[in-house]
This record gives sequence, C-alpha cells and structure tokens, in this order.
Amino acid sequence: MVRLINMSGVPVSTRRVLIWYSFTIFLSSAILLVLEIVAGRLIAPYVGVSLYSWTSIIGVILAGLSLGNWLGGRWADRGGNELSVGIVLLLAAVFSIGSLMFLSLIAPWLQESQLDLISASFLYVLGMFFIPAVLLGIPTPLLTTLALGLDSRTGHIVGRMHALAALGSILGTFTTGYWLIQYFGTRVIIIGCAVVLVVLAAPFLRKVRTKQAAFLVVLAVGSLVATHARNGFANPCERESNYFCMRVVDVSQPSYGPARALILDHLMHGINHEFEPALMISPYVHAMDEIMRVHFKGNLNYRQRYFFMGGGAYTQPRAVSAMYPEAQVTVAELDPLVTATARESLFLDTSKMEIIHRDARAVLQSRQQQYDVVVADGFHDISVPYHLVTREFAQSVKSRLAPNGIYLINIIDLHPDPKLVKSLVKTLQAEFEHVDVWLDKVPFGTARVTYVISAQNTAAFPENISSQTGFSRNWQKVKQRLVSFGTPMAELPMLTDDFVPVERLLAGMLFAPGDR
Repeated sequence: MVRLINMSGVPVSTRRVLIWYSFTIFLSSAILLVLEIVAGRLIAPYVGVSLYSWTSIIGVILAGLSLGNWLGGRWADRGGNELSVGIVLLLAAVFSIGSLMFLSLIAPWLQESQLDLISASFLYVLGMFFIPAVLLGIPTPLLTTLALGLDSRTGHIVGRMHALAALGSILGTFTTGYWLIQYFGTRVIIIGCAVVLVVLAAPFLRKVRTKQAAFLVVLAVGSLVATHARNGFANPCERESNYFCMRVVDVSQPSYGPARALILDHLMHGINHEFEPALMISPYVHAMDEIMRVHFKGNLNYRQRYFFMGGGAYTQPRAVSAMYPEAQVTVAELDPLVTATARESLFLDTSKMEIIHRDARAVLQSRQQQYDVVVADGFHDISVPYHLVTREFAQSVKSRLAPNGIYLINIIDLHPDPKLVKSLVKTLQAEFEHVDVWLDKVPFGTARVTYVISAQNTAAFPENISSQTGFSRNWQKVKQRLVSFGTPMAELPMLTDDFVPVERLLAGMLFAPGDR
C-alpha cells in the first residue's frame, strides 16, 4: 500500500486528523467567547450592564478556562484520548443548555435577596458559565498532546494550536457582539452553540460504548427537558439589540389612563401616554419640562431648537413635538432598535424629528448650529457613558448652546450623598454660572433617586418650581443640601476625559443591598 506523504513529511491521513484537531480547538474556543458575550446579555435584565458585571463575566470565564486547561493537561498525561475529547464536548453542550435552566432557578432567589449588584452579578455568571468554561478549556491541551503524538514538530504544533485558540476567541467575540445577538437573540445562540458542540463531539465518540452512549443521550435529553420545564428557553426580552434587552410593558392606571413603558435591560426608561403625548407621567421628565418653562418665562411657542442625547422611550421629544409644533427636535439615539420599538409600541411619531443613530457627543460636536435646550437622557443607573459627564463635553455643550440656552441632565444616584452627582455639579460649575440640582421629594435616609441637574448662564432659578401643566407637582433645589452633607466637595474629582471614575463614585449604589 502506498502511503502518501506531504511536503512537511506528514502522511496525508495524519494531516487530515491534525486539521480536524485544529478546527475543533478553533471552534470550541470561538464558542467559549460566544458564551462570554452572551452572558452579559443574559444577566442584563436582572443586574444591568456595568464595568463590574463585565469584570465578573471575564473573571469567571478566565478562571474556568484556566482550570480546564490544567485539567486537560493532566488528563492528557494520564491517557486522555479522542473519546475523552468527545465526552467533554458533549458535556459542554449539555451544561451550555443547562445554563438557561440555572438562570431560571437562581434568578428568583437573587431578585428577592438583599445581595448587592456586584455579588449578584458574580453569582449569576459563576452558576451559569463556570462549568461550561472549564469543559471548553479541556480540549485544547488534550488535542495538542494528541497532535504531538502524530507530528514531531513540537514548536509548530503548539504554536498553531495556541494561535487557533486565540483566533477562534477573536471570531467568537466579533461575530457575537456585531451580529449574532442582534439577529438571533441569546436563547437561540445558546442552543446553536450546544448543537455545534454536539456536532464537534460526534467524530470523537465513534468508539463510545453502548452504555456510555445511552448515558450521554439520557443526560443531553434530560438537560433539554429540565430546561424546558423550568421555562429556561423563555426570553425576558421582547427584542435584543447590540446594546439592550428591550421590553414594552403596560403601565396603565385609573389616574391617568392607558400608557406603556419601555424597559431597557433592568431599568424603566420613560412612560408614554397613548392619547396625550404632552402628559409626562415620570416626575423627572415633567421636572425638565417645567424647568424649561421657568427658564424661558413661558415663551416656548416659537421655533426653539432641542437636542436630546438619548431617545429611550422618546417621552420628552414626543411631548415637545406635540406641545410646540414649530420646535426643531433632534435626537441622537445610539440604538436604531430603540427608535423602532418606540415607533411601533410606544405611540411615537418621528415625522417632525431629526433622528440620528450615532454617539451623542460625536453628533453634537459635529454640529455648527446652536440649540436652545440640550437634554442628556442617555444615562442608566449603573452604566453611565463616561464621555458625556466630563468637563470637555460640558465645554462642547456650552459652545452649542444659544446665549440664553439651558442644559438639562437626569441621572440616578444615592441620597443623601450622591458622589457622582456632586462631582458632576463640580464639573459643570467650571463652565456654567448657575448649576442646580432638583428633586420633587426629598427622601428620608439612604435611597436611590433620579436627580435633575440644570446648567445655564442666565438668571438664577427660584428655590422652588411648581408645575404649570399636567400633574400637580413641586420641585425644590437641593444642591446646597447635597454639597454640605457627606463627602466634602474638595475630595471629589473634577470629571475630565483623562479621569472620570464613574464606578468608584457610584460604588455606594452598586454595593448597596436591595431588590433588582
């Protein structure tokens, strides 16, 4: 029998085996990073998305991968073979599906617990993806060792396998972040990963014994049945984009009638009344409108120019367009699917608005025209875009404001010592003559509240503002109360593009116990 040899001196049949080993390492590494990116979306409806949640995800996945590499190396030295690889890949498929079942089991408990957001994030990821990460870390050293038994070029084999593992990880990261989540959603991706792992495992399981095969089949089927029984395949998101998990919920009340709200990840972003677009149900949105009325002394009926950073439910742009038909409304909303959802489910008509789906800072800085009102409504509770709170950005806003213009921000922080709000006030005061912080109700003790911050260079506001439209409400200035309590202003940083420690300033809220 003639044995074909390629130019490297490796038989063609052996080369095919090496290619299969290489492909398995490449694809299993890609799947691990797919699971890592998907983990961020899976836990977002429960704990949001922040630097701390991603730290938990990356740390847990790397810990599992490291342990898997170590176990795979020891297994290889003790006789690990192709069958071992097949079993591990099949188990990885089972536990990937099982991650959805575990989420359905642990989510109710963590939602009711008093754990802080950081601990909850860590437990979610640890329970869901540590074991899959361990299992997906095992094949690389196992297959590399098996490949070295077929090809004596040690450096070539080891280098190739490491390179393919890294390339697979890169592919998994980019395809998931840029494409898979937006087009398929998290549950479908998890199921797809499990299917691919089963297909990868199949050639390695050709010598499996009947009893072993039966056990593995029962395990796989049992995982599917249990996950289905626990409603693990049910997606809490109605839509998933590259940025958010979205839901629209009915929040109708006898006091104001039919209305819907948009939930992005775990946080409500605006409430829209079905028939009365000018009715602002959320107090902080209402506050910004009333502050504008006082600032412009009620003269809001001419062609004023509004720039909104963030659309969300588009509650305020919708209200402005309804109340002031001649107003020029520009909205910079990063996520096109947010806009589409508001149009389809939140009664939004954008025919009189200019909608730009780009980063708000880039859009504002590229504009030459001036605006009468700039509104920052792109902040979440634990995820604050750093570049929208710095002094450099405040300078950009100031340069784009008309001489009598006003800059309005809503932001969530703790009371009574909101360190991020106080740092933001300190930053804005370097650029604006009058900076005020507003609340409709001052809570007793520690609480999460939504603050409204106003910044302008014209006349100072009165100490209290009462609503002229809609619900009967009152707002009061609380800046002096805030800056005189808790952390001294001198110890808080001026926020700049080079130094904007948002997570540190929000740490009190992140570590505070409470429901999610």
